[in-house]
Amino acid sequence: MSSSPHPHASGDSTPDVQATVPLLEPPGWAVAQRALFDLLDHAWRRFARDFTGPDGRLNYTKELTTRDGVDDFYEVFFNWPQLYLLGGADDLLPASEKHWEGVTKQLTELDMLRDEYERGYDWFHQGESLLLLYFLCMAAPDRWAERALRFAELYVDPAKGNYDPEHRIITRPHNGSDPERTGLFDGDVYPWLLKEAETYGYPLEWLPEAQDGPYPLSADPRLGDQMRDRMGVGDTTMNLAAAGLVLNAWILTGEERYRDWIVEYVGAWRERTEANGGLIPDNVGPDGVVGSLLEGRWYGGHYGWSWPHGWHSLGHAACVAALAAATVTGDDDYLSMVATSLDTLIGHAKVMPHTEADSSLPSKWAVELGPDRHTPTLHLPFRHNDSGWFDYNPATPPVPVALWHHTSSQADRARLEGLREADGIDWRTVRPFRSKEDSGHEKAWFAFLAGDDPDYPERILATAQAQIRHRLRRIDRYRDLDVPEADIHVWQLCNPVVTEALVQLTWGGPQVLYQGGLQQARLRYHDADARRAGLPADVAALVTSIDPEATTVELVNLAPETDHTVIVQAGAFAEHTITGVRYTTCEDDGWIGDMYDYGHSEPVVTEAEVPYEGPYLTVGLPASTRIRLTLRLGLRTRRPSYGTPFDASNSRDTTGESA
Repeated sequence: MSSSPHPHASGDSTPDVQATVPLLEPPGWAVAQRALFDLLDHAWRRFARDFTGPDGRLNYTKELTTRDGVDDFYEVFFNWPQLYLLGGADDLLPASEKHWEGVTKQLTELDMLRDEYERGYDWFHQGESLLLLYFLCMAAPDRWAERALRFAELYVDPAKGNYDPEHRIITRPHNGSDPERTGLFDGDVYPWLLKEAETYGYPLEWLPEAQDGPYPLSADPRLGDQMRDRMGVGDTTMNLAAAGLVLNAWILTGEERYRDWIVEYVGAWRERTEANGGLIPDNVGPDGVVGSLLEGRWYGGHYGWSWPHGWHSLGHAACVAALAAATVTGDDDYLSMVATSLDTLIGHAKVMPHTEADSSLPSKWAVELGPDRHTPTLHLPFRHNDSGWFDYNPATPPVPVALWHHTSSQADRARLEGLREADGIDWRTVRPFRSKEDSGHEKAWFAFLAGDDPDYPERILATAQAQIRHRLRRIDRYRDLDVPEADIHVWQLCNPVVTEALVQLTWGGPQVLYQGGLQQARLRYHDADARRAGLPADVAALVTSIDPEATTVELVNLAPETDHTVIVQAGAFAEHTITGVRYTTCEDDGWIGDMYDYGHSEPVVTEAEVPYEGPYLTVGLPASTRIRLTLRLGLRTRRPSYGTPFDASNSRDTTGESA
């Protein structure tokens, strides 16, 4: 191994490791993975052709009559630049940028944005909207930094009206670029949909105004007044997702002011959680006191424990914030406010068939559980009100998986193993569905990483292909639909870009937390010859272990005549350090057998181990070769960065600044 700066930063193209094992019989997972890339390339082009205009906007000509809707325009494209980063087509990145620009212009014309940012709405929806921006920053930081920093300043700079540094609160649940957008709605009446009220009940259910009565809530302002006064001011747990926006700014710049804001704001919520017995509260009054507008209740805030989604929304927001604080400080104790809250829910769990649960999200679980809706399985309570815990749903894995992926601790792994042991459903089950979050298969992925399901890669890749083809059929059905306001989710239902399988299998990470999280990954890749992010054409990758002492990945070059060079990056943001490399090698390539039997000999494969120190490893992949790398990683030993190995400053000998 050379000790010179990174070869592709210095101009030296010598790989650090060279694949020498011949690819005699391509593994099924590798062939299926490259076929998935090809199908995805067809699919996103088809969606863009049928559902978007020349400037990238969505084909929508109506008006939006409430504060809701911005997220539904951006969410459609959230994983398109993610696919580019995985190895999608060169022109997918400019297409993704065009769609952000077009949708932003469209939403500005609809009076939903000011200075390109949401005028004022909750962070359940803002976090969803911003995923597209975060991935664009990851793919092209030089072009997207200005916007990202301008948006982060809306929260870091108290003069913008969203943050109160004295009480360490975001000042209202609906916040953004328009300080005059206050409360939770325009006018006197909360814009209920009857179905929403029937599904989730009413907020502030302990008030007389929320009780069933002779008056229709759609026309009566009394509950609306109470919601405005009690829930429309002060801080709420969902606002924690704003830490993702500020973390993005810190990764772009490294400026301490962004780090300091995260420490201050998330630290305040950690203190409130500790004071509440380890259970994160969901509301803080303008005076900085938990429950001061709700007669002392730690629950009942907007998008909080009581209404509408409980843990399903606030748990993700809290996890986004805790991960942000742990990232900028290196202190994983910030994760405790999520872990202790989650463990409280586990302590109240019940084993029951889903058909007997009081879940408010039956449509979500119908496809995820399939016939196992009738199988007794572990359910956690997602909500809490004056009557106690309620709204039992199957234990969802995104948050506990995100905790374990970050810490790699025995405690976080034991929690997942405990959930698996208590579950009545086999975690190796792969259901054929694609949620709007493009996630939901974490249990089966965990079983694969535990060594229990070697066939998982091919099954999840087949499932991804099936979902793309299913959505292409939906495009046929809905492409000529004159989308009304009530049906703006049709674009998400038709989005054929499916990335969960590729994220798990190639990056060794879970799908991004949907309420505004940043990507988690053990590894990423760069095409050294094309000098861009992602796997080169013809190359497939499979991460089979994410243990820091043995993060294992197999790289396969399926091309019969084309050599490739792949740069393996440690972490989503080069935040890890590769401290050792073990790899497969073969002296006899096995191609030439006895000239009279026209066969080939079986190659003799051995392993070599070499010392290493750096965030990038360059791997030469001659045509029709494969290599298995076992990497020892120092987790989070470098300051996260959107830089690439092609930046002159990112040499492999640069140890970087630890978080």
